[in-house]
Amino acid sequence: MDAHPLTAPDTRPRLLDLCCGAGGASLGYHQAGFAVTGVDIAPQPNYPFTFHQADALEFLAAHGHEFDAIHISPPCQAYSPLNAYNHKTYPDFIGDARDLLIRTNVPWVIENVVQAPLHQPIVLCGAMFGLQLYRHRGFETSRPITAPAHPEHLHRCARNGYLPQPGQFMTITGGRHSRAWQAKAAQVMGTPWTRTIREVCEAIPPAYTRYIGTTLATHLTTTTAPAAA
Repeated sequence: MDAHPLTAPDTRPRLLDLCCGAGGASLGYHQAGFAVTGVDIAPQPNYPFTFHQADALEFLAAHGHEFDAIHISPPCQAYSPLNAYNHKTYPDFIGDARDLLIRTNVPWVIENVVQAPLHQPIVLCGAMFGLQLYRHRGFETSRPITAPAHPEHLHRCARNGYLPQPGQFMTITGGRHSRAWQAKAAQVMGTPWTRTIREVCEAIPPAYTRYIGTTLATHLTTTTAPAAA
């Protein structure tokens, strides 16, 4: 018997995660059944899947059509309310990304803060998935996806940088925080492999994209299923 049998081909649908960061969104899509490839302009040494360091829009234009689905999380700082205090100029390419995504003719998702110029997004919240945080994020999708019921916000949030007390939810934004805070934030987010404050603060809870990805996978199955005889 051959001691090194051939590896079975990977038949999972392929998803491209652009502006992937440390891979919070990627993990959710992986849990939903996708083979994930991440792309980010910055090195991501802790990213858990196949990774390419590249410009997101350039990679999308060149390779987007090679995938079964695409997710992109453009930089959110230009739309964040926090930018009202620092008056800096940040990248703003949601419109350019949308144009390129439409040309690929595959299902796609654009994620960002709820203040971003997304078209009819659904809004996901940590409370929808039993997480100890709210962390609202908008998702514009090329296929119809309905958000779960949005629970009433009954929990107070700890101040940024402070560990939550019993009955409190966690606030996760940037800053100079303790290692204990970073470890707790990673646990609450569901990203235990993240090693820096920036990695965890810029991540999306994988529960969000697991939900999105499960619906996308259903669309793909329905689209590719053979017609009944």
